[in-house]
Amino acid sequence: MYQADDLVTLWVNKVGPYNNPQETYNYYSLPFCHASGNTHKWGGLGEVLGGNELIDSQIDLRFQKNVDKGSICVLELDETKVKKFKDAIENNYWFEFFIDDLPLWGFVGELHTDRNSDNKHVLYTHKNINIKHNKDRIIHVNLSQESPKPLEAGRTLDMTYSVKWEPTNISFAHRFDVYLDYPFFEHQIHWFSIFNSFMMVIFLTGLVSMILMRTLRNDYAKYARDDDDLETLERDVSEESGWKLVHGDVFRPPHYLALISALVGTGAQLALLVLLVILLAIVGTLYVGRGAIVTTFIVCYALTSFISGYVSGAMYSRNSGKSWIKSMILTASLFPFLCFGIGFILNTIAIFYGSLAAIPFGTMVVVFVIWAFISFPLALLGTVFGRNWSGAPNNTCRVKTIPRPIPEEKWYLTPSVVSLM
Repeated sequence: MYQADDLVTLWVNKVGPYNNPQETYNYYSLPFCHASGNTHKWGGLGEVLGGNELIDSQIDLRFQKNVDKGSICVLELDETKVKKFKDAIENNYWFEFFIDDLPLWGFVGELHTDRNSDNKHVLYTHKNINIKHNKDRIIHVNLSQESPKPLEAGRTLDMTYSVKWEPTNISFAHRFDVYLDYPFFEHQIHWFSIFNSFMMVIFLTGLVSMILMRTLRNDYAKYARDDDDLETLERDVSEESGWKLVHGDVFRPPHYLALISALVGTGAQLALLVLLVILLAIVGTLYVGRGAIVTTFIVCYALTSFISGYVSGAMYSRNSGKSWIKSMILTASLFPFLCFGIGFILNTIAIFYGSLAAIPFGTMVVVFVIWAFISFPLALLGTVFGRNWSGAPNNTCRVKTIPRPIPEEKWYLTPSVVSLM
């Protein structure tokens, strides 16, 4: 809440190419003039991982005080500054500001074409800031730019701004509604059609399953007999054809059982994770805070690690696995270490280019602590529960002692060729 003439901070955040939103840099990586000793606003975990770095612009904004034309600074251009600005304009750079946690966006400049069809780089030198307020609350902010000036070395540009305050009846609780496209969700998503299609899929799946169960009931009973001798088995094999030839190998424990169990457990956890975040986004207001969705993902991932351990341990137990310690550690560390490997490569590239996407060392330590003291123990605990509560295997077909030989594949069916195709 603000009182009349209170200072309102304009935070500058980042700049980057419009066509690549993930490539962002510090706002002052471009040679905009700024005072020394700028105040930084450090955010939470998700905000840092999202590449946000808010710096006080030190522009004099006062609550409910209009400014016709105020001075930001005098920008003296040289060859280096002109080159940086031209590169930014050619790559369609945009920037992001914040006022009272409400975002403002704009472009650094644009290309103008003169009479000779030559491109001329121009830099916007005046910023119009329109702010709407409801009593002592800021409700809406908008930014427009004027006075494009050509970029020429040795030239001096006056960077200016203006502020206009307007009252509004919109409540503080609904100030983010302008950023949400409600008509899209109301008119484009047909809930009845989705529900109708969903019920149709369930009905058809149940019908097909019932027909298959009735058709294959006798086959299941024959394959599950324990008193077959070798002669009977050989006779049955000679009489079978098609998919029935592999009935004795369907439930054989696969190779790399620990890895497959870890992948299945991780998949179950990620499915639950996405569902939880979607539900929280629907019932909550995750769009309000910068980095709130990223923080929610990290916290929910740590808390749902029990599910990955349980599903992995249950699958490993039903397939008579023996290396429990290996299965536990692999389940708990497979996805985090994969993310760490990819993140390390991307972080190295981001540091090399000076991008805000680079993750600070302190943030890495925080993420590691969350994994080591919350996610990892829960995954181990889930594996123990899955091992003890999974129950005995209930296979519908008995596994043969001797594995059926696998026919040699054609060269065009090998995994390497199929992957290329």
